[in-house]
Amino acid sequence: MKVAKYLAAVSTLWLVGCTSTSHINGSSVDYDKASGGGRYSILQDHAPSGDIKVDHLPDLVPKYEPKSRGGNKSPYEVWGKKYYVMDSAVGYTAEGTASWYGQKFHGHKTSNGETYDMYAFSAAHKSLPLPTYLKVTNIDNQRSVIVRVNDRGPFHGDRLIDLSYAAAARLGYHKKGLARVRIEAITPRPGERYSSTPVAAAQPKPVVTPSVAPVSAQAPANALLFSHLQLGAFSQQASAARLKQRLLEKFDTGINIDVLHAPDGLYKVLVGPYESDALLEDWQTRLDAAGFGKSVKVALAP
Repeated sequence: MKVAKYLAAVSTLWLVGCTSTSHINGSSVDYDKASGGGRYSILQDHAPSGDIKVDHLPDLVPKYEPKSRGGNKSPYEVWGKKYYVMDSAVGYTAEGTASWYGQKFHGHKTSNGETYDMYAFSAAHKSLPLPTYLKVTNIDNQRSVIVRVNDRGPFHGDRLIDLSYAAAARLGYHKKGLARVRIEAITPRPGERYSSTPVAAAQPKPVVTPSVAPVSAQAPANALLFSHLQLGAFSQQASAARLKQRLLEKFDTGINIDVLHAPDGLYKVLVGPYESDALLEDWQTRLDAAGFGKSVKVALAP
């Protein structure tokens, strides 16, 4: 019988679990594992409410990053099995099965202590150093995406990697749950700028007249990626209403608050929309400083 794949919260490692919607069947699910020892209120992972759009999300540009302080202890143990973290990702390539994880883990801590965002291009891997940038290619349709590995897993069967829901959508398998993928580590050195274009053999340079690219051809410096901030998701409407009242008492008419009753039955407290990423991030900082915790960026489909 198939069971849910989950990554229990190991307190010394900040391990976070990963699963996809098609991997929980029957009634024999181990509650302790499915809930991450009580960490997660949702036992079965599922896709976000509505159909999200990922075409507007910019590709990640890999850069050098030192190993994170969290999530790189080696070996580490999950459910009685030891796993070893690689010293370096240089030259790493592999092929195997990819799954995805979404709503259940959205807003929770990843293995290196960051906040999991299912709308960002991230991934979980059992042994790569955190963080590591990967090029992931869907072998069946040749779509590719660059992701940043900041989490551990998947610990279910022989799966190679768990992608965020947005990354799975970019590769076109978010409705299937699984895909055959090829992964290739991208490891820029300090000060090195990553380029996805291979360096060609030296060729004679043609004589050209210098020109200046028009401003309109340049990419916008602050493209809008997210529209709202989510401050909580509750099974009881009264709990969402209490949070909304606290926000109103603190910010009065300076904040726009909505309580969305999502198809998954949860009452989600959202603030926004915001007209720019800068404004959204400013409000994220203000809300955190005011004691409302770290909010989660969300992109609501129009």
